Amino acid sequence: MFLKARRSSRARVAAAGLAAVAMLATACGGSNDSGGDQNTDTLVVYTGQSGDWQLNFNPFSPTMLEGPGTIFEPLFFFNNVRDVEPRPRLGKSFTWNADGTRLDVELRDDAKFTDGEKFTAEDVVFTLDMVKNNPSMNGTGYKGVATAVDDTHVSITFPEPSFMEGPQVLGRIWMVPQHRWKDIATPATDVVSEPVGTGPFQLADFKAQAFTLKSNTGYWAGEPALKNIRYVALSGNQSGEAALRQGQIDWQTGPVPDMANIEKNYPGYKGITIPLNQAALFTCSNAELGCQGPQTDVAVRKAVYYGMNRTQINSLAFENTAGEISPGFALLERDEPVVSDELQERSAPMQPDVAKATAALEGAGYAKGPDGIYAKDGKPVAMTIKVVAGWTDYITAVETIAQQLQQVGIKITPQQVSWNEWSDSRGRGQFELLIDALHQGPAPDPFYNASYFFSTATTAKVGEVANPNFARFSNPAVDGALTALKGVNPEDDAARQPYFDTIQTEIEKSIPYIPILTAGTTSEYNAKKFTGWPTQDDLYSFPAVWARPEHSEIFLKLKPAGQ
Repeated sequence: MFLKARRSSRARVAAAGLAAVAMLATACGGSNDSGGDQNTDTLVVYTGQSGDWQLNFNPFSPTMLEGPGTIFEPLFFFNNVRDVEPRPRLGKSFTWNADGTRLDVELRDDAKFTDGEKFTAEDVVFTLDMVKNNPSMNGTGYKGVATAVDDTHVSITFPEPSFMEGPQVLGRIWMVPQHRWKDIATPATDVVSEPVGTGPFQLADFKAQAFTLKSNTGYWAGEPALKNIRYVALSGNQSGEAALRQGQIDWQTGPVPDMANIEKNYPGYKGITIPLNQAALFTCSNAELGCQGPQTDVAVRKAVYYGMNRTQINSLAFENTAGEISPGFALLERDEPVVSDELQERSAPMQPDVAKATAALEGAGYAKGPDGIYAKDGKPVAMTIKVVAGWTDYITAVETIAQQLQQVGIKITPQQVSWNEWSDSRGRGQFELLIDALHQGPAPDPFYNASYFFSTATTAKVGEVANPNFARFSNPAVDGALTALKGVNPEDDAARQPYFDTIQTEIEKSIPYIPILTAGTTSEYNAKKFTGWPTQDDLYSFPAVWARPEHSEIFLKLKPAGQ
């Protein structure tokens, strides 16, 4: 039985401009390494890294550079923007038993790792056990017991009905070779400098300012038509736009001016925009898990929520390209049928409500001081927002928010840091606020977003690495609803809705991630040099260069023009 995602209205074209979650770097080498027409078989991509690349191809590490889908494969590929059948990768087929407690998977018998060793069911069992036994790696909350029936069949049993685990386990866990990983002491954090996987690409060379993946000549599906992928390092969004204009990069996901006229402004290039990721102020919200700062008080988070002028943020930071966002974090377009009617507000207000913001603070015992900043017990409502240096749209957003919140007596100080520092702080909970985006899951269903960012199973104490419930949110009602949803047939809309109501209303009460806007994720790509790109009519994969494993599906489809 194929695990169907909920059928709902699909998001259409939305103008956009967020850089979203990515990595950025400093200057790259000369133009001969930067793409253009000199290297017709090399796709030059810019993901957006600020600072030198730091060597690490561990696909489970929070500081991983690359790997999922390209070097390390999932069993299947699930399309999270279109409700379609999953595409086999290392798996050939899968079936559930009637009550959703056993998942049987048939594997390919012709896949090999790039060191020549054969891929078998033992590698799947090893990988799943490793993930389950290392909480910081277990971003899906996997609890199954995997057994190798023979070399090409795996049976996974679950302690409770777990239909919704299908796309997670099959599509979001990267298979690694047991013979190489069994001796890794701490697989969640150890650096992998020589990655060995079954994927269509492998590491060719690495330098601090650029690295290259080359096609895997022994790939089970045949060597890809795309021979090289060059990841270059620039200084931020503006450098990315300049490199695009000069034809030095072939694909970037990030904002450029005047998206409506990409083909005119960048001859040979096209653009595509998909609303999927949800920009928010992440808060370290849970004092019981070690969070410190005013943001641990829900009254402060509510005041920030009501103090934002989202219309102004959209105009100044995102060129009016972002859309409304729900405080319950179901996508307002894609997930429209399951957006709860029990929410106090279906979408976050686009205009500030100073009265509600100050009422939230004063109702919780805060009083405005002579400097105009609210305080309680002698501690002012003053917080720092971490933002990655070079993310110009996000930098503008947090600077705008800081000015807006002065109107409600809250002091915000933006702090630009390197991506490495930002990522480490985010994972360990060593922040008060930071700007980021909540990503979606492997299938078009709001369950996955909630299970990633709002489940107790995917968080940790401050100082330990959370993955990816960075806000440290923990709510028994939400946990119970997520558990219940795993056992409900995904086609039974009526049975599922009460659980979605619980999840969304509890999130709205606490808002550990303070919603800003729904990002229209925008990519610009070289249509003259390569063919096979996703289009609005053929969204075979979510087109973002930093989306993994989605980007690997695109790499597999691309061909140099003329082939």
